[in-house]
Amino acid sequence: MPDLYEGPIIDAHHHVWDLARNPHPWLEPGARVPHRYGDYDSIKKDYLARDFLADAVPAGVRGSVYMEAEWDPEDAIGERRYIEEQRRESGVPGAMAAQAWLDAPDIAQVLASHAASGIVRSVRHKPGESNESHGSGRGRTLMSDPDWREGYARLEQHGFHFELQTPWQNLPEAVSLLEEFPGITLVLNHSGVLLDRSEETLAGWRAALGAVADHPNVAIKASGLCVQGLPWTVALNREVVLEMIEIFGAERVMFGSNFPVDGMFTTYRDLVDGYREIVSELSLTVQHQFFFGTADRLYAPELFVS
Repeated sequence: MPDLYEGPIIDAHHHVWDLARNPHPWLEPGARVPHRYGDYDSIKKDYLARDFLADAVPAGVRGSVYMEAEWDPEDAIGERRYIEEQRRESGVPGAMAAQAWLDAPDIAQVLASHAASGIVRSVRHKPGESNESHGSGRGRTLMSDPDWREGYARLEQHGFHFELQTPWQNLPEAVSLLEEFPGITLVLNHSGVLLDRSEETLAGWRAALGAVADHPNVAIKASGLCVQGLPWTVALNREVVLEMIEIFGAERVMFGSNFPVDGMFTTYRDLVDGYREIVSELSLTVQHQFFFGTADRLYAPELFVS
């Protein structure tokens, strides 16, 4: 019989937010930005550290990594200070990925401030799309912008990872980052942003992941695997989770809940139990890497439950 993992878990990708107190423009009443999950009005409500603990601890989670949540882009430091406060009060999170606009004039100062905090392990700046075209006929992202890459280069002096959230179709640009900056670990968010499960999409996604996985300075989060209009199920996600582990090796794959966002499709406990079922056919050593070891190595979060 398969062995279900019963050891400790690190949630390597979650949010908390207090919408009455803090500025998140995309979560304001009436705000509607393009989102891969469609209508997201249901998550426009507070999700505090205590709410995360109530979800996560019964599911076996013992540590976590907060992911920046598109706080006011003019105040990256303010978000970090709020998260530092939450950590002091609740123990959540054990580490964080902070907001940092890599092409901003003050990027050096922002990164230095984050580095001095002691809680920041990485930063995220979604590269988006620009109007510049290249040989494939697609638009280049900020990953090809010289100013952005100059900011990216600054991550190494602080020992920061970079959190890359971009559709898998843009990963050829990420290869150039991996090659030019071998001292910076790039962490692919949300499984490479896989929007559907068509055979054509899966074939392209596999090839794109394989190209980046050839480089040692990359890891991936098994997170954000919901599909608009469908519930999160083991059947929907078994193949892609196991393929990520096969492509990268368990030592470079980690679990992330993406809560409360993925709560649009499932409960926290059902999500974790679904992942447990998916990886149960693998060795317990591999399962421990997936649920705990990889995130512990990359983020070293302070555990919030002994």
